[in-house]
Amino acid sequence: MPDRDEESGRYTGEYSTEDFHNAISDKGGMAGTGDIADYVGCAHDTAYKRLQKMEKNGLVSSQKVGNTLLWRLLKDD
Repeated sequence: MPDRDEESGRYTGEYSTEDFHNAISDKGGMAGTGDIADYVGCAHDTAYKRLQKMEKNGLVSSQKVGNTLLWRLLKDD
């Protein structure tokens, strides 16, 4: 989770790929975007964009199940 600057209140860092990897891993290797966002502590949109980037890099795959997009780990880092 990013740190907050005490003066401005703005976040100083960004969420790491490891944060998202751990979220999926701790949920049994598969989780929905909302669950991952809650685990990491970020907005749904932030999680979705990061997970899409991870999918392009071959770290996760996605599958639409009903109205939920499930993410699965492809390889262990």
